[in-house]
Amino acid sequence: MSDLSKTKESLIGYVEQLDEENSIKLAKEALNEGIDPLYLLDLMNEGMKRVGKLYDCKDYYIADLIMAGLIFRQVLELEEMANFFHGTYNKKTGKVVIGTVKGDIHDIGKDIFRYMLEAYGFDVIDLGVDVSREIFVKNVEKHNPDILALSGVLTSTVDEMKEVVDSLMEANLREKVKIIIGANHLTQDAFRFIGADGFATDASEGAKLCREWMNVDDGQGVEGNG
Repeated sequence: MSDLSKTKESLIGYVEQLDEENSIKLAKEALNEGIDPLYLLDLMNEGMKRVGKLYDCKDYYIADLIMAGLIFRQVLELEEMANFFHGTYNKKTGKVVIGTVKGDIHDIGKDIFRYMLEAYGFDVIDLGVDVSREIFVKNVEKHNPDILALSGVLTSTVDEMKEVVDSLMEANLREKVKIIIGANHLTQDAFRFIGADGFATDASEGAKLCREWMNVDDGQGVEGNG
């Protein structure tokens, strides 16, 4: 590319500023000039992290998080991105059941995570939002997934996530599935309290961890919180 460092800072900045038009335009230009799609996702993810920090500082609101998520999703849906992922991950990587836990109706983070998992070749069963622990248990039993992904934007979802894990233990299903929890507010303490196998505060990080669990190796370094 002509000036990768300039493109990098500009794209991250556009996402941070919620500049939809310029984010999509620059992403397309970068792809046409040969940028690695995985690296492009990393840049988008950095912009999303900055949006998350602004939200934590109360400079941004839920609507801004949703806007950033929509920008991210549009980049994932670009033809060049879709062609890359479908060509690279044409074999099923694994099966994931995903849903936003009971008491939370936010879906943008869950949806981005789902799109990334599908791009990486996962078969994803999306249960939607405000999902009860009973429904999670029923679908783990029904679909026998490799991974169960629990999402939640509200801090109150920590208790509900723990209830889901506890319910799986009661149903003798806990040892049959890996559990990843995802939310911007999660901490190591919350992760240990819930009893999951891993956690992520952004979709890209979570998708990489799931791929690591399934022993997917594309030469990209993978780190997880679990």
